[in-house]
Amino acid sequence: MSEALRGSAATPGAGHPPASVRRSARPRTAVGRTLALVLYVWGSAAVVSGVSFLVPGAEWVAIATGVVLCVVFGVLLHRGVWLVLLAAAPALFVLVGAVQYAPELALERYGVRENVVVVADSAAGTGGKNHELTLRGSDGQELAERFVYRGSGAPAVGERLAVVRDARGKVPMEQADQVDAAGRLSGLIGGLVAWTVLVLLAGWRGHAARRRDLRRYVGGAGR
Repeated sequence: MSEALRGSAATPGAGHPPASVRRSARPRTAVGRTLALVLYVWGSAAVVSGVSFLVPGAEWVAIATGVVLCVVFGVLLHRGVWLVLLAAAPALFVLVGAVQYAPELALERYGVRENVVVVADSAAGTGGKNHELTLRGSDGQELAERFVYRGSGAPAVGERLAVVRDARGKVPMEQADQVDAAGRLSGLIGGLVAWTVLVLLAGWRGHAARRRDLRRYVGGAGR
């Protein structure tokens, strides 16, 4: 078979890609996909904040929910690895803000500030990093609630602290200087804004790539 005949047989419908290819390259489609991802980003933060509000005493539930939603967000940006890497830092602000905003807001509204002394540590002498500290209030009585501290650098026995306790008993106590609901909200919003910018970049990148692929398809079919 001659080259001319092979070329003729290989190019039926040249310049007419499938409807699905044409739809994917439309600006309206790109805008819809980008808007859907922006809604996902803000909706995810709302979900994690809601979980944190509903179960303030089980922080791990909100953290697990946030981690799953962050991973899904990374998967949705899979076509741009560099975008996924850039999204990692804002993700930390979003996760911390969404998880801690509700409990810290509750402590600011309903909390009771008290000066205490650490009198016992459940992890003393064990080398563990999960500390349950027994505290004695300014009236000389031990508090019924234990101060939970995870990680290194826990307050030592004999150290004086200022803590904030929830008068309703729904939110675990925290050190007074660590309670900053406005700061958590600012970090959350800042992370969401950064995520939104990345989504817009991803939308533009994806649309440009689909338009380029469409041109290649048409050009290849015409050869």
